[in-house]
Amino acid sequence: MRLFRISLFLPVIFITALIISCNNKPGKELDTPVSGNIKISVDESYFPLISQELEVFHALYQRATVEAKYTDENTAVNDLLNDSVKTIIINRTLTKNETAALQQYGITPRVTKIAVDAVALVVNNENPDSMLSYEQLSKIMRGEVQTWSPRKGQSKPDSIIIVFDNKQSSNARFLKETFLGEAAFSPNVFAVNSNTEVINYVTAHKKALGVIGVNWVSDKNDSLVNDFLEKVKIVSLAPPGSVTNPEYYKPYQAYIALKYYPLIRDVFSISREARVGLGTGFASFIASDKGQMIVRRAGMLPATIPVRIVDIK
Repeated sequence: MRLFRISLFLPVIFITALIISCNNKPGKELDTPVSGNIKISVDESYFPLISQELEVFHALYQRATVEAKYTDENTAVNDLLNDSVKTIIINRTLTKNETAALQQYGITPRVTKIAVDAVALVVNNENPDSMLSYEQLSKIMRGEVQTWSPRKGQSKPDSIIIVFDNKQSSNARFLKETFLGEAAFSPNVFAVNSNTEVINYVTAHKKALGVIGVNWVSDKNDSLVNDFLEKVKIVSLAPPGSVTNPEYYKPYQAYIALKYYPLIRDVFSISREARVGLGTGFASFIASDKGQMIVRRAGMLPATIPVRIVDIK
């Protein structure tokens, strides 16, 4: 009788072992919040920040591998919608149509705010026009102002050339939505391929006004950032309506927190995971105290921990 009972359960044990074996084949394992192997798509504006976050995350969770693809905003969103990746990091939420495209498959996107960011403007070191009012910038973006202030000895002022990191980038979209609405950019606007290329272009062209993510010039502890800061000047902006005795602010952390600097935006992790997987785990890490300290050190504004602002008289 004992032998019969054992033999009865042998098929069950075999089937269970077979299921476990299949799930443990390479490429078949289910990732967890702190283990597994996934790819994510990230707005290239956040390469400096996310590369630091990944370095610490991988050091803490050595069974996890998150491979980041740095790209433009449109490509990142398309990667999410076509299921090329489960998680993206961009500086907007999904549109109604994008959300509906996921919901038709029963997917409700998980959205986690991870930072507050700013768009930074940079000019050549020889350009004296490093302070602009919000209204002046608006006219420049609309093509109503097309030249810099004349420098001593010039026969005519330099034309303004506006350069973005990518024609599909979040920086281009943000400034178009802010200043142009449905109108098109003026002919003096063009794009290169990355934030690094914007800085290099501005370094080589005195007429250029570069548009980049502040993350590329905000972390003073990063040798690459310090190299960039030697090549270009960051433009100070006066808030909207500053007509009489305007005060100008650079996109520093305190001025982003106080909203004195006008070109600010939120940064989000968006996941299509049906369960809590590695993409959600990485987003949770960025939103945790450790991850937010990295955001703060990078010169951006943390989303979940307060920033102490000291007013020095």
